[in-house]
Amino acid sequence: MDTEKPSAQLLFSNLDTDGLRRQQTAFCILTLFVLAMLLLLHTLFAVVLGEPSLPVLGVLGLSFVLRMLELVWLQNRRDPMTPRVARLDGAVSILSLFLLAGLLAWLTNRDHSPYQVLLAIPVLQSAFLFGLPTTVVTILGANATIFLWLWRYFAQHPQPHTAEYAEYLEGGMLAVVFALMGLLVWFLVSQWRMNQKQLAATLTDLHAARERLVDEEKLAAIGRLASGIAHEIRNPVAMIMSALSIAADPSMQASEREEMFAIASHQADRLSSLTTDFLTYARPTVPRRSPVLVGDLLSGVEGFARVRAAGRPIRISCRTAQEVTVAIDASQAEGALLNLTLNAIDAVAESGAISISSAIAAGLLRIDVENSGPAISEPQMERIFEPFFTTKPAGTGLGLAIARGVARAHGGDLWVSRNENGCVVFTMTLGIDAAGGGEQEAADG
Repeated sequence: MDTEKPSAQLLFSNLDTDGLRRQQTAFCILTLFVLAMLLLLHTLFAVVLGEPSLPVLGVLGLSFVLRMLELVWLQNRRDPMTPRVARLDGAVSILSLFLLAGLLAWLTNRDHSPYQVLLAIPVLQSAFLFGLPTTVVTILGANATIFLWLWRYFAQHPQPHTAEYAEYLEGGMLAVVFALMGLLVWFLVSQWRMNQKQLAATLTDLHAARERLVDEEKLAAIGRLASGIAHEIRNPVAMIMSALSIAADPSMQASEREEMFAIASHQADRLSSLTTDFLTYARPTVPRRSPVLVGDLLSGVEGFARVRAAGRPIRISCRTAQEVTVAIDASQAEGALLNLTLNAIDAVAESGAISISSAIAAGLLRIDVENSGPAISEPQMERIFEPFFTTKPAGTGLGLAIARGVARAHGGDLWVSRNENGCVVFTMTLGIDAAGGGEQEAADG
């Protein structure tokens, strides 16, 4: 049974394609750097190590070129680097470095070849890429290479026992360094793997908890919606039943009976309006975009608002750029803006002011509806866009929810951008295909 495969798979399962590529690139660059430094040291300390021979230079040059080609291949590879490819590339790199270190030691033919340092790279690469068994085998292979070379060298070049023992001691110290280095890197990587596994498990649990919360929120929203519908329907139905029951009394005067019928008719109209609003909210339509002059749209809303505010000294102004044309659903946008404007009229005092302005930026039409009424309280702010929440005796509580739905259907949104006493601003953005381009200066209309 393969004891290292699961850990290796765990590592690779947590690395994306770019991560695998960067990982192999880092080892490739490290090898190039070590080769260059060893050649430089060999040249600088030629008095001790001897001048680099042509075979040594040739082997180093060939190795350098092959590593450069590998680096170019890694950087220009178009296909995703799969874990299997990365593992194979790592194995080839490890074996080639063992071969290179042994070949350079044979070519330099010294008891302490500096090129044995190259064996540190396979130890690091194995500890990072593979599990503990492969790391231990690589460490043993590196140490065996050192001692086998010393044994062969002293077999061909006998030395005093003290000199041989000194070299074996130096080789043993290097072997200990390799072992400590490889095991430490393996331990750190294994801890990283464990953390990745725990993180993945935590993310899975969080995702499951989020799904549960979403489901619970949906059920709660359905419950609030059903409760709101029941509450809003119950009152008109009760009043209709009461009015008709009273009107059915034979002792009622004709005028009183007509009054009861009028009450029932009014409540029936209210029930019909509620049903229409609810259907509009529950099944928002896809915007039917067509070129619309922003000035005409806002002027129409301003006209409706003036009619609604007739008889009250409310100042209504509209600031927009008349020539700007955008592609939106004019009917939906007008309905949403009219709702915001009528709410503003209800919110201001007798001598209040309402301002409607627009601007275009970043592919969005921004419309601000400002009123001089009192600030919205914090409890109301938390529920202001919630369906069926209203502070008006005859309101359905669906107007703002529908308006926000229109804005979001257009790729925008609706929110309260300012909330102060004397300045409350509702801001609606609509995604557009702007024909006028750029941000427009506001002009009094």
